[in-house]
Amino acid sequence: MNTSKVVIISTGGTIAMRYDPVRKGIFPAVTGQELVEAIPPLVEVCPIEVYEFSNIPSPHMTPELMLKLAQKVEEILGGEDIRGVVITHGTDTLEETAYFLSLILKSNKPVCLTAAMRSSAEISPDGPKNILDAVRAAAAPEASGKGVMVVMNQEIHSARDVTKTHTASTDTFKSPFWGPIGYVDEDRVLFQREVRKLDKIITDRIVEDVYLVKLAAGSDDFLIQALVDKGVKGIVVEGLGRGNIPPAVIPGIKRAIYKNIPVVLATRVPMGRVLDIYGYEGGAKPLKEMGVIFAGELSGQKARIKLMLALTKTNDPQQIAKYFN
Repeated sequence: MNTSKVVIISTGGTIAMRYDPVRKGIFPAVTGQELVEAIPPLVEVCPIEVYEFSNIPSPHMTPELMLKLAQKVEEILGGEDIRGVVITHGTDTLEETAYFLSLILKSNKPVCLTAAMRSSAEISPDGPKNILDAVRAAAAPEASGKGVMVVMNQEIHSARDVTKTHTASTDTFKSPFWGPIGYVDEDRVLFQREVRKLDKIITDRIVEDVYLVKLAAGSDDFLIQALVDKGVKGIVVEGLGRGNIPPAVIPGIKRAIYKNIPVVLATRVPMGRVLDIYGYEGGAKPLKEMGVIFAGELSGQKARIKLMLALTKTNDPQQIAKYFN
């Protein structure tokens, strides 16, 4: 057994919920310590400590709370006897918290987020097995330097690539196109590919006044104009295909750039990059020439997280673009 410790930080989510017969619904009810006590095999992996950070549904998670969580994780990882950290979290915003942590944490020690799609009120809850697998992954010597990971349904995913793909399936977390970086088998943890160079934006604060606008056929610039009027710090636009947009959106983007508000362009398509190959009105090529920043492969929600952190370093759109390149 590994003698260095893994600290489990509980934040809430379905994994820490039970059915309330009075209110007739699933609500937060289980502490981190209770989660651990329900998984006897954990003691065979390594020594465990539990830290109760919060007990909230994941839609209640905010970037400000993510920052506080990151600070606590960094503090814990500084302990000489700490092997790694496991964070139990709700699934709805898990990918955003994981990506936030991957950008801001300085430590090379492994951090694994895990969750549950089925609460303890259901016949076959997946939380206990996911926690056990996440601890085994965090305790594995090969996990060092892999950055922040998401461990669900025996698979290990890089925080940069992973996303929730189904509202209810236990097999919901996937890394479209790239696939998992490894998996947790019954006898060992196996890493099958290396993680690409990890982006970092080391900061002790967050700029929250950043908005995500999703586009569809026939969208206009009403929402973007409203954000410009509000004087927001940044806008992420989730466009179509390679990053193309309906022509009626262009005036709002032009005005935002004129007002020196960084505009980052992502795509609503789950796989592939934003790229400037289309030159027609609303195509990504003229948008780039206009000063729009490309998000690359990042989803809209992750591009928003990165922009929030990049804005703590600079307000210059050209400098911000370097963080996305």
